[in-house]
Order: sequence, then C-alpha cells, then structure tokens
Amino acid sequence: MLAAALSLVPGCSLKTMAVKTVANTLAESGDVFSSDDDPDLVRQAVPFALKTYESLLQSVPRHEALLVATCSGFTQYAYAFVQADADLVEGENYQEARRLRARAVKLYLRGRDYCLRALEVRFPGIGPRLLREPASALARAQKKDVPLLYWAGASWGSAISLGLADPELVADFPAVRALMERALALDETWSKGALHEAMIALDSLPEELGGSQEHARQHFDRAIALQGGLSAGPYVALALGVSVANQDREEFEGLLRKALAVDPEKDRSNRLVNIVVQRRAAALVEHADRLFSK
Repeated sequence: MLAAALSLVPGCSLKTMAVKTVANTLAESGDVFSSDDDPDLVRQAVPFALKTYESLLQSVPRHEALLVATCSGFTQYAYAFVQADADLVEGENYQEARRLRARAVKLYLRGRDYCLRALEVRFPGIGPRLLREPASALARAQKKDVPLLYWAGASWGSAISLGLADPELVADFPAVRALMERALALDETWSKGALHEAMIALDSLPEELGGSQEHARQHFDRAIALQGGLSAGPYVALALGVSVANQDREEFEGLLRKALAVDPEKDRSNRLVNIVVQRRAAALVEHADRLFSK
C-alpha cells in the first residue's frame, strides 16, 4: 500500500513529512468520487481508498483533516453501498437486508470514531463532555469546524437510525442533535443545504426525541431552496421521515416522483449522490406496499 511505499523514505522526520503531504492531498481530494457517474466503479474503488487512509493514520494519527475525510468516507460508503443495498433486497430477502443493515451500523460507527478522534484533536477533552452536556461542549466550535461537526453527526445519527433497538446507542442521540444544531447555527448554507437535509431526518423523529414534523418541513423547504431543486435527497428524506409516519401514501409517492425527476447532470459535483439516492427512491416506489397499511 501507499504507506508501505513511504516507509522507504529515509529518516523519521522526512518520512513523516512525506506522509503528511500525501495525507493533505487525500484529505483535500474534493469531489473526485461524488462527481462520478459510475456507482459500480466507485463501489469497487472506495474500500481501497479507505484502507489507504487508515494506513496513513497509523503514521499521522492526529491529522485532523484526514480523520474527517476517513469519517466521511466510511459514512458515505455505508449509506450508498450497504444501507442502500439493504433497501434494494429487503422485498426478496429479509435476512440479507438485516445482515446488510447490521454491517452498515458497524461502518457508520467506524466512521464516527474517526470524527470523534478529530474532535479530540480540535478540542482536547471534549469526548466525555459531548455525552454529558453536548451543547456547552460544542460552544467553542467555529465556522471552520462545520464539516467536522456535520460528519460526526451524520455518521453517529445514521448508526442510531438503524440501531434503534440498542438503548445504549440511542442514548447518544442528544449529542447527534447538538452536533447538527451547532453546525447549522454556524453556517446553515454549508454544502448547499446538507445540514438542512440532515435535519429533515432528525426532526422527523418522535417528539420525545426532540422531533417536530413542522420543523422537518421547514428544513425541507430551506434545503430545496439552497439546492435549487437539484438534489433528490430532501424529497426522499421527507417521504421516509414524515409521509410514512403519517401514512400519507399520496404525498410519499409524489415526493419520490420529484426525486426521480432530478437530473443528476445539472449538478455534477453531486452527481453520484443523486444517482444513488434515485436508486433508493425507485426501490421505495416498487416496495411501497410494505410501508403502508392500506
């Protein structure tokens, strides 16, 4: 692997400098995957990339940017190629869907742990406080920390959404909400409304977990506005979070039709995400009967 090759660089300090240079490049790789139009190619490439990141982190364990990139990589891979696969096969093979969702939880938590390490680098001692008093623990976060806050919340929250039967995991939910709310307060326009899209899912939860369908719809409207209607994500999030909870099949199918009508070519930086989300939307349309009692 790349890190093994770098071991040939003489001298500890020179080797560390070389590793940091590579780590910086990888952490700033931008939309090389998200702009792709071939999900199968990316599916095969990402695991190698993630193992390369992990190998580099053995040499530079406190490289904050690479920790965040590794966290986001595991989170996106789990969503696009593991959880999404579970949705696709559930109608025909329930046991396989369960296995895939269990694997997705493990990958989400693996990603989360890298973000928690990045938070500890950025804010030493934050770990225990984030669980005890999350809002005050995050008070020092600044606008530049929004990507870290988002991916920490996204990875953790995604694991919780699939692991609601695990009370220890669900008990961490206040930390997830605090991460997302702090990021939203710092820069609500970040990544074309990604935070509002995430908040649709959070506010679709029951009121006892702080959810509010009214707020979910407000975040939906804001996400659509910021994204110019070029992202399928908000439509699927509202359909799954609110329409299913209300057993409103007409709204559910209407939202999914809008998701499927999005043209991925109009926002190439988000092309792969839209293709993956549209695959999920198509599967939801096909298997809608299992989500509605009538």
